[in-house]
Amino acid sequence: MLNSRVTFTDRVRKLTGGFVGRMGMAFYRAGIHPDYITVAGLGIVVFASILIGMGEIQWGGLVLIFGLPLDALDGAVARAMQRRDQFGGLLDSTLDRYADGLIFASLGYYFASQNQLNYLVLALAALMGSYTVSYVRARAGEAGISVKVGLFTRLERVAVLLPALLIPPLLIPGMWILAIGTNVTGLQRVWFVYRNTEFTEM
Repeated sequence: MLNSRVTFTDRVRKLTGGFVGRMGMAFYRAGIHPDYITVAGLGIVVFASILIGMGEIQWGGLVLIFGLPLDALDGAVARAMQRRDQFGGLLDSTLDRYADGLIFASLGYYFASQNQLNYLVLALAALMGSYTVSYVRARAGEAGISVKVGLFTRLERVAVLLPALLIPPLLIPGMWILAIGTNVTGLQRVWFVYRNTEFTEM
């Protein structure tokens, strides 16, 4: 498989891999299935999204912080149990997309309720960009190309989103950064695949 560059996400995983691995083994020994952790993580996002939609944006951000460890823990438990089926990865990726949708939809709802329709458009743009980043990687993987180019992978999006939720003056600048950055990253990935795909003339 053709690989692209090492990302910030890769570096963070390397730094935290030992601790997360030990936690995963502890949860595995406690008999906790990784799929339960994945679903619990989405439940936390649902709760946070409700708070955000109601205008309790900072509380929503705090709830999301508590849910962050679960995003890495389910994979660590799966590795500890030496899971071989592909369903866990599919479930994790699918619920990640639901999580993205819930968060940006709740922000869009909040902006609409405040009659801030321009910012609603930003939330929709950020949602489209986030989906495009993930979609291009998934489709490229089917062609044997590992696509990691672009700044706004999921961890980087979270790193922008959380301060934007927790610190009110950063909300709108954060939405601009996410709306532009995710879509630029999506297009970068399309270009990367184009440059690394062999075309046959008909």
